[in-house]
Amino acid sequence: MFKAIYINKDDQDYTADITELDESALPDEDVLITVEYSTLNFKDALGITGKSPVVRQFPMVAGIDLAGTVVESRSDRFQPGDKVLVNGWGLGEQYWGGLAQKARINADFVQKMPDGLSSRHAMAVGTAGYTAMLCVMALESQGVTPDKGEILVTGANGGVGTTAIAILANLGYHVVASTGRLEQADTLKALGAKEVIDRTSLSEPGRPLAKERWAGVVDSVGSHTLANACAATQSEGAVAACGLAQGMDFPATVAPFILRGVKLMGINSVTQTLAVREKAWARVMQDLPESSLATITREVTLAEALDIAPQFLSGQVQGRIVVDVNQ
Repeated sequence: MFKAIYINKDDQDYTADITELDESALPDEDVLITVEYSTLNFKDALGITGKSPVVRQFPMVAGIDLAGTVVESRSDRFQPGDKVLVNGWGLGEQYWGGLAQKARINADFVQKMPDGLSSRHAMAVGTAGYTAMLCVMALESQGVTPDKGEILVTGANGGVGTTAIAILANLGYHVVASTGRLEQADTLKALGAKEVIDRTSLSEPGRPLAKERWAGVVDSVGSHTLANACAATQSEGAVAACGLAQGMDFPATVAPFILRGVKLMGINSVTQTLAVREKAWARVMQDLPESSLATITREVTLAEALDIAPQFLSGQVQGRIVVDVNQ
């Protein structure tokens, strides 16, 4: 038997509870993993609360991330005792996820733990830090270097935002953080932000083009915030979009793209190839200071994760939530 955050739905109810399941209930997949740590992300919160239809089949075990040890494997790539991690691939949406003490996962989704990385450290990074690294790599691919000017990070108190600030600051960028929680500005500055601005300056409808300011943008918010960020991006600058905390809409015009050559890059963290994942995780270990990560990481139990999930949707959670699934 093992414990999991188990989501179910019928005609009357949508439930998410800690449930004891038999190992035989796990899906018939290639790799059986004893999970040590998982995470709690915005998408997990949507799935657990049912506030958005991210869960595509029921019943479902929540959790888009996991790290642990292989127990059994039908794949030649893995042997019992291997330390592994999984993030993305539809876990917690289409496939049973990592907020559980055990998981059976398609071998194509499983990645060997990078040397020198513990399960807890991997989950402190999690999908959020990995996505932030993909955003930084995307900006670099468009020639956005520290000498080009200011970098805007929206949703700055979230998991992607805080890790993006730490990475960018470590690389020498001038980071401007946008947040709705100005009372936490000191924390963002401690991570490396040079300036903290109120998100209301970006979250309302704006002009098709604004004064050029940003050399690059990491946006996890979407909607008017993303549109206004694009409108104020410098000529030949770049915007990496990876989230939709404000909304899925994009109320913008083509003006920034055809008049200034702004590049808008969508960041898909879910189905990246193993080669891209390995490169991103190697960069995480190099460019995301563990000391910075520690200041924005909180460890909770499975039961506490259930209670915290609704707080994500009201913007009350800062940084990273690591879940010790065995507590």
